[in-house]
This record gives sequence, structure tokens and C-alpha cells, in this order.
Amino acid sequence: MASVANTYARAFADVVIGRKLKADKVLGEAQSLAGLVVASKELRQVWEAPSIPAAQKRNLLDAIVKKQKISREVRNFFAVLIDHRRIHFVDVIVKQFEQELNRRMGFAEAEISSARDLSDTEKRKLEAQVEKATGKKVRARYLHDAALLGGAVVKVGSTIYDGSVKGKLERMKEQLGGA
Repeated sequence: MASVANTYARAFADVVIGRKLKADKVLGEAQSLAGLVVASKELRQVWEAPSIPAAQKRNLLDAIVKKQKISREVRNFFAVLIDHRRIHFVDVIVKQFEQELNRRMGFAEAEISSARDLSDTEKRKLEAQVEKATGKKVRARYLHDAALLGGAVVKVGSTIYDGSVKGKLERMKEQLGGA
């Protein structure tokens, strides 16, 4: 499945970059439409059903695209997924597409967990520190985790920067236990 997702994600990223489209806009539209597919069992069943003609499936897609004001490129991408019977992979493909766009545009995805909601100023400072550490521009997603007690945990790819109180206490416990 990862190979399928990578293939479609890279191909769609080629279109977005090659045509100099607004990547954030296209990604948002793709995520919105993918969310609709994931949320609607009936829609998935129609688009996955081999007994329903492709033209009818595309007509349904066109009606959704018109109502949601989705670009032609995203519409065509979803039509390809429907026609090639890959719509059941749409969530994974769109996530891979986001990662591919971020990679090509020099962004690092960061997941930042904190014990409390951070102010905009705190977010900017934290993102600046992550940018300095990674050497890349950062696209951050923020999560709330009261178990951290204080501070924050930042995940960038497989690297974890743990500046939480909980993490510091655990490291102290290990040091004291080893002494």
C-alpha cells in the first residue's frame, strides 16, 4: 500500500509543482475532499463499486467538486483514483502527498505537544527554535497533552526533542536509579 500511496502522491506533487499551483490551496482541497470520502461510507461504496459505471462516479464527483468549489486539478486527481480503483487509499495518499509537497518545498513537519495551549508568541518562538535545529522551514501541528505537566515535546520525523517536565523527571529518575 505504501508503494501505491507514494506513486500517486509523487505524481500529483509533480502536477502541482510543475504547473506552479498554490500548494497550500491544492493540499487543503485534497484534504477536504479526502475527509468527505473517509467520513461517508455511502460515498466510498459508490466510488468503490465495480457495478457502477465510471461516468456515474465522475458525475457524482463533479457535483461535489462544484458544490465545494474544488479546483480542476484536485477533481482530476480524484477521478484518477476512482477510475483506477484506488479511492480506498485516499486518506493515505493525501497524507503522503502532503509529505511529498513539504519535502519538495523544504518544509519539516513538526508535531508539538504541550501541557497547555501556547500563545501565538510562544508558538513562533518554538517554531523558530525548531527551524534552527532542523535547518528547514517548519509546518507545526499543535497538540494538548496535560500529562506532560509543563514544557513541550517536539517530533520532527523520527527525532523527538523532549523539553517537558515529565521527560525531565523521567531522565532524573533514570540517573538516580543508575547511580
